[in-house]
Amino acid sequence: MVTDLVLAFAAGLVIATLTAPVGVSGAVFMLPIQLTVLSVPNPAVTATNLLYNVIASPGALFRYRRSGRVSGPLTRLLLAGTVPGVVAGAVVRVFLLPGPRAFRVIAGLILLSLGLWLVWRTRSRRRPRHPLTRRAVFALSLAVGVVGGVYGIGGGSILSPLLVGSGMTVAVVAPAALASTFLTSVIGACTFAVLALLTDGTIAPYWEIGVACGLGGLVGGYLGARLQPRLPERTLRLLLGCMAISIGVLYLVQGIA
Repeated sequence: MVTDLVLAFAAGLVIATLTAPVGVSGAVFMLPIQLTVLSVPNPAVTATNLLYNVIASPGALFRYRRSGRVSGPLTRLLLAGTVPGVVAGAVVRVFLLPGPRAFRVIAGLILLSLGLWLVWRTRSRRRPRHPLTRRAVFALSLAVGVVGGVYGIGGGSILSPLLVGSGMTVAVVAPAALASTFLTSVIGACTFAVLALLTDGTIAPYWEIGVACGLGGLVGGYLGARLQPRLPERTLRLLLGCMAISIGVLYLVQGIA
């Protein structure tokens, strides 16, 4: 058990350091690690991953808040969609979709396409002529909230490449996406705690694993947020695109295998 906790902390530290600069909590990478390496069962892995987000995200948010980039209209718009979405997603997860295979294939295709699109757009230096409207951003955040509630991924891995690809800068998107991930995960984790009281099965989070992963992510997120101002916008866009591609391939392999 001690070895698992050390591995969980180390995984959270490394992943959050690499993902925080582009507004991703790292939960998409933690999910397969918790399933395969740390042996967290379904559907408890979703609640455990949300617990990781709750503990890990404040590290990066604290750093971003010091630069005044956390609160803003984009953050409020994302929260208006993701908060109700995550509650609906948690209910769907417990009662309709206990298995992860279909999600991995669908999410893998989406993330792979987003990553390739973002890398291509960045390398071609083309800017979109029609950025997303407020209504489109709200609809997107609502859908991502549902996905986050179903699979405990926070949503930043989907929101960030879409918003950045639409023309927004990483410096604007990253704090808003992480703030949305944090508050959505708090609501999602509470929803799963309530559902655990109302139904049978392994639904409640694995607290020791979730806390260990989260503490590693807390430190890593702060370090990653400190790195962001030192990295060029083009580098951050390419990093985000490559991250989406790698996650997409990982999910496709796991879903098809």
